[in-house]
Amino acid sequence: MAKKYMSQIFEGGFDANAYCDFSSEAASATAGKDIVLAIWDATGANLLAIEGQQSLTINRSADTIEVTSKDTEGGWKSSIAGMKEWSIDNGGVYVKDGNAHKALSDAFEKSNPVCIKVYDQKAGKGLFGGLACITEYNLEAPYDDAMTYSVSLQGMGALVDLTANTPSTDTKPQ
Repeated sequence: MAKKYMSQIFEGGFDANAYCDFSSEAASATAGKDIVLAIWDATGANLLAIEGQQSLTINRSADTIEVTSKDTEGGWKSSIAGMKEWSIDNGGVYVKDGNAHKALSDAFEKSNPVCIKVYDQKAGKGLFGGLACITEYNLEAPYDDAMTYSVSLQGMGALVDLTANTPSTDTKPQ
């Protein structure tokens, strides 16, 4: 069945893609629900998806270095990119017995860095990885809603693009 379906795409099936264009950007977009943040446990043996995730933001930025001089044309400032940094903000429903939350709490209390991996569950591939320190690990327990967590991670060195630098073993989170 799958072979027949794929051959239809490549042989002009679906009425020659007149209304079912599987090559469109929308058909190849990545759903946010498929992307998870995971951390390696302290032993480096287990990759733990953080339980209860609802949001994930990867922030990347570079310092601005002004290089304007008196002879810069047109009166406009000129800048170049300087040192780069990255951080991750993640939040969701708190799972108090979750192994990843236990590992996050332990690393935060001991001021230990964590090794993270951003993973695409649908594609079965890592997207990014790096070493980070936990700058915030907040728990909120409102009287009329579920208990939630939010964690902020500040990168320590490069955020490695695993789509361009695929490791020999691309471990799937537990």
